[in-house]
Amino acid sequence: MSENDNFFDTEVPTASEQEERTSVTKCPACGANMVYDSEKGTLYCEHCGSRREIVSKTSEEQDFEDLLSSDNSWGNETHVFRCENCGAREVLDRREIAKACSFCGTTNIVETDELPGLRPNAVVPFRIGKDEAGKNVKQWARRRILAPGKFRKSAKPEELKGVYTPAFSFDTATESDYVAVLGKYYYRTKRVNGRTVQERYVRYFTVSGHYSMFFDDVLIQAGGALDQKSLNKLQPFETNSSKEYTPEYLSGFTANQNSKSGLECWEEAKQVIQNRLKKAILSQYVYDIVSSYNVNTQCNNITYKYILIPLYVGHCNWKTKLYNFFVNGFNGKVTGKAPISPLKVGILVLLGLAVIAGIVIIYLNS
Repeated sequence: MSENDNFFDTEVPTASEQEERTSVTKCPACGANMVYDSEKGTLYCEHCGSRREIVSKTSEEQDFEDLLSSDNSWGNETHVFRCENCGAREVLDRREIAKACSFCGTTNIVETDELPGLRPNAVVPFRIGKDEAGKNVKQWARRRILAPGKFRKSAKPEELKGVYTPAFSFDTATESDYVAVLGKYYYRTKRVNGRTVQERYVRYFTVSGHYSMFFDDVLIQAGGALDQKSLNKLQPFETNSSKEYTPEYLSGFTANQNSKSGLECWEEAKQVIQNRLKKAILSQYVYDIVSSYNVNTQCNNITYKYILIPLYVGHCNWKTKLYNFFVNGFNGKVTGKAPISPLKVGILVLLGLAVIAGIVIIYLNS
């Protein structure tokens, strides 16, 4: 099977500068720092209980030509801390100090001189609270069938923290010309050594055509702490209803620093688009195998959002080993790693071997 997918490249000039903003909101009643209350969707003063609405409109798509912006104005309202244990880099408000790493819990963290890079233009605010996220983690642990029984019953999140992780979402309209050779199975009955058997053959046919498809908010992670596979398990994040970024949403939270540029994320997005296109194009036909598939695709009207998406990050310790988990701060979905019981795996393998042996015996006796 061979594939040849070609995307037209786009030259990207540098965007204009953005305005600088501060990211600390003072309580109008007592002057203390306010934090974002995810359950109420407002700023909240933990000192006197005052609340304040956040004025923020729905975020807008940005022209792809702005993606190479070299503006670092976000660094004027934030600073970066690096964990010496796991290497995670977190972005905090200028007036906040990281006391412990959100990803591994260690207190061995240092401030760096690095700027956070491109300023986000969109944010999906937290919608569920820390208590609800913790309950979801416990339910998730109980569903880990291969985990040790004690872990499933007693696992609880430690140092659960709210962290925004950066991602790029892309919209584009695609036009594709494709040619593919597909195969459909058919069978012939014959006698072999006194037994009736069926031999399988393949009848090949060629398909071609033009296919138009629009892609909305292809989401690619840009931070190093969460891989794309985990991000996909946590979706959706309702990025279409994301808000225009304002520092107020970060009050009381941290943000993971980006480790990939927008153009690097676009290259990954093109692969996602390619895979979805292939599935959509081939779904038009009835076939059993793909002998070859060639497509030439042009991406038009490309737009993006550099968006902060909400996660609760925590870990469970089990027999001196740390297992991270992530909770979608918008809908409560959980993903992560759990310990595996060797005994349960061994029993599962034995059951599988027993089933295979039974099938072989039935076949030999038939």
